[in-house]
Amino acid sequence: MFWRMMGKAFTRGMKAKLLAIITIAFGASLAGAMLTVSLDVGDKVNKELKTYGANLMVEPQRETIPVEIGGVDFNPLKGNEYIKEDSLQKLKTIFWAHNIVAFAPYLEVQSKINNKEEVTLIGTWFNNKLQIDTGETVVTGIKQLKPWWEMRGQWIDDRNPGNKVLVGSKIAQTYKLVPGEKFNISVKTVKGEQNRTLTVAGIIEGGNDEEEKIYGPLNLVQNILGLNGKVAKVEVSALTTPENELAKKAEKNKDSLTAEEFERWYCTAYISSVAYQIEEAIPGVIAKPIRKVASSEGLILGKIQLLMALLTVTALISSALGISSLMTTKVLERSKEIGLMKAVGAEDWQVILLFMTETSITGLLGGIAGYGLGLGFAQIIGKSVFGTSLSFNTLVIPIVLFLSVGIAVAGSFSAMRTIIRLRPAEVLHGGR
Repeated sequence: MFWRMMGKAFTRGMKAKLLAIITIAFGASLAGAMLTVSLDVGDKVNKELKTYGANLMVEPQRETIPVEIGGVDFNPLKGNEYIKEDSLQKLKTIFWAHNIVAFAPYLEVQSKINNKEEVTLIGTWFNNKLQIDTGETVVTGIKQLKPWWEMRGQWIDDRNPGNKVLVGSKIAQTYKLVPGEKFNISVKTVKGEQNRTLTVAGIIEGGNDEEEKIYGPLNLVQNILGLNGKVAKVEVSALTTPENELAKKAEKNKDSLTAEEFERWYCTAYISSVAYQIEEAIPGVIAKPIRKVASSEGLILGKIQLLMALLTVTALISSALGISSLMTTKVLERSKEIGLMKAVGAEDWQVILLFMTETSITGLLGGIAGYGLGLGFAQIIGKSVFGTSLSFNTLVIPIVLFLSVGIAVAGSFSAMRTIIRLRPAEVLHGGR
């Protein structure tokens, strides 16, 4: 009998049912789209933000306090002013290895160009193929780290760099340098003055002080300084999660974390936990967040996710209000039917169960339609904002269906109160 009544309820008043399904589908589609975007937006925005540079700086630990006993220096950091180049592959072996987007080592020296003004010569990787202990090969360097650079000329091949360099546009303008032209530099070192003839491979425009520097192969600067296999610092670009209270607590004092907190912090890609893992992987270094970049990333991501949440809540509330109006109208239209059910012995809860089941099925149908529409909306947002499609996330399906049924049930509360107040004698004899 129950399901027969349910079937008749759906065969009658199809326009009202369709309107309810559309109302729920509207809220569910926005909720589905926002959830799909929110679950994928972190990585998408993070990748967009990576185009603005590194967010971690790795440097050697410096000698601070002398540790001398009986004339013997026991300071383990003494002379530890450089990082071993062959240890950099360990950056891709940490727990969050796949979040390390790019990194590039630097070795700087002041040099005179054509025996005139001093300029900074920086040795680095450009597009270096690096063999990892795991057998994997990664390509990283300044080309991946600074994708906003505009290049006139060609990038340098790390496998066969020769004495080619990239020259900042301001230096090129001052000394009238063009790609293919040669010029001389001189560097004062502990072994005396070193002179080299360099060839301009390309001219870079980076929009800041990079235009006043010269970038050459790492082995060129290592050879000039007699520091083969050593680098002074490493810039790292990593995909990270915006910091919360746990991350801030860990940054202040990791020892204050409980075992459970430490595990949760370590297994989340906070900028501080990634830095900690780098220090674990490469002994004798300090990994420091570049706060200007890291804090900007967290602020932007936080605001975007808050906006998504507000839009989702607004859409759900609007749908719930629409359902409330529709269901109240429907109960009043069917007041005689409700009065008759009560007159023949039906309890209030039985009548409410019938309407709630009908409402839940309507919500489920609206949720299915809304999810399909929401997935389409999410892809449109992904294409227009990020230039790529968003990932399909199965977690969104049950959430959207649950929210849709929840909207329908929540919006029916006022109608349920109306059902309870209805008196069979009144409605059957024209009182209502």
